[in-house]
Order: sequence, then C-alpha cells, then structure tokens
Amino acid sequence: MIGYATVGVADMEKAKAFYCALFESEGAKLGTDLGRIAFIGTARDKPMIAVCTPYNGEAPEPGNGNMVAFPARDKETVDKLYNKAMELGASDEGAPGQRIPDRFYGAYVRDPDGNKLCFFVFG
Repeated sequence: MIGYATVGVADMEKAKAFYCALFESEGAKLGTDLGRIAFIGTARDKPMIAVCTPYNGEAPEPGNGNMVAFPARDKETVDKLYNKAMELGASDEGAPGQRIPDRFYGAYVRDPDGNKLCFFVFG
C-alpha cells in the first residue's frame, strides 16, 4: 500500500550515505536521485524511503508523533539495524526489545536529522 515515505534532511549526501549504509545488508541501494530528492530501496515496486531537502528551502523539521517503521525478517535483524543505525550516527529512542509479549519486537532511533525510525517484527 505504501510506495515510499519521505523524510526531510539538511544534507543530502550525508542522508544518502546514512540510509544506503543502514539498509545495504537488506539489499537496498540508491535508486532515482534527482538532486533534492533521492529514493533508497530494493526495487521500484517495493516500498522505499526517500530523503529530500524541503521544497520551500526552509530547515527540515521532524514531526512530533511521525515515524517511519521498517519491517525486519526476525529479531536479530531488528537488533542489527538498530546497531548499524547507532554506528552511523543515529540517536537512541528505544533499544531493541519485546514491546508486546509474543507479538511485537522493536527498536527506535532518530536519524542524524531527527527523523524517528522503527525497526520491528511481529510474532
């Protein structure tokens, strides 16, 4: 249902490097790059993350309550993505852990621009 989610960034090169490195192990790569917006994903027909500088030229501002959640294959992948994000300069918003017993395991970070991300697995 979702084609892509966009997060505003201040530095395109830094953001592309962060997201490409973060999801490299999942097979994602930089796809279309139009200068002020770039798409990172595994295929055009799969959901992607887009990074962009705001169209109005003002500073990007993460929304309060906004978050982009990325499904993982298993708990180990959640842990791996969380740790990779932290290595790449993300800040902690909730270390990996069981959030809903036997149902939801997740981890939360903020990217270098303050956008909140979740890595999760159900079951």
